[in-house]
Amino acid sequence: MYEDIRKNKIKTGVIVGIFILFITLIVYYICMAFDLGEISIIIALAVSIISAWSSYYYSDKIILSLNNARPATPEEDQKLVNILDALMVSSGLEAKPRLYVVEDNQPNAFATGRNPKNAVVCVTTALLEKLDYYELEGVIAHELSHIKNYDIRLSAIVTVMVGLVVMLSDMVSRMFFWGGRRNNDNDNNGNAILMLLGLIAIILAPIFGQLMKLAISRRREFLADATAVEFTRNPDGLISALQKLEEDPNELVSANNATAHMYIINPFKKNLQGKKKRNIWSTHPSTEDRIEALRNLK
Repeated sequence: MYEDIRKNKIKTGVIVGIFILFITLIVYYICMAFDLGEISIIIALAVSIISAWSSYYYSDKIILSLNNARPATPEEDQKLVNILDALMVSSGLEAKPRLYVVEDNQPNAFATGRNPKNAVVCVTTALLEKLDYYELEGVIAHELSHIKNYDIRLSAIVTVMVGLVVMLSDMVSRMFFWGGRRNNDNDNNGNAILMLLGLIAIILAPIFGQLMKLAISRRREFLADATAVEFTRNPDGLISALQKLEEDPNELVSANNATAHMYIINPFKKNLQGKKKRNIWSTHPSTEDRIEALRNLK
């Protein structure tokens, strides 16, 4: 476990460095397209550093906002609060994660935050309604495992940074198409740069995003499952929960491609129908493999 925590911290640093370089280059060429001169590199570095800093410190708030999550309360979510309180002892976490709930018909959950002291566990209302006590305990234990293993830092930063890169590339492409409608000779150089930049950004943005998400190894799900069993001493609870989550036909309305890798199972059920569920581009291992691994722990 300690080796995985160390690797997650190293990966986070590498990804932040790549992100700063990527954003710096894009913003630099945008500035050069508008003939801002030597100040371009200063603007580019400032934008990339500020965006990286914001992603690190505010990733949890951004992700919760994207999912329209509300804080859990003892009055409405007593079972969830009780389960977290009970698991705090066995998990060994010093700080209690904040609990949030998303109104959605698909049972699912994720954890986020920059470290265990600033962590969040978020579940859907369907998870609370469709799972019994021990199944819900297994899911919450799984998310606490991600927190303890520092998976949440890597996952949250990747989510926000990938989203920013994709939005920036989209902005560049729109600037090019709008600029392409003007025929002024003074704009030719800027349009040529924007055309090249737009093409590069459009091609590289999805590749960059997918590679960053794949940097969050699928092995982390197996590790979180095994650690959850250490917390609960009840593999059957998590096995039953995974089976229910896999079989549920509902779609997660608030999910998107940037956040899909964060959930305990892939929220895009329709995209998996008729397709092989386990391939090199998957952000999740197959539920069947996870259940088999859990059964081997008995």
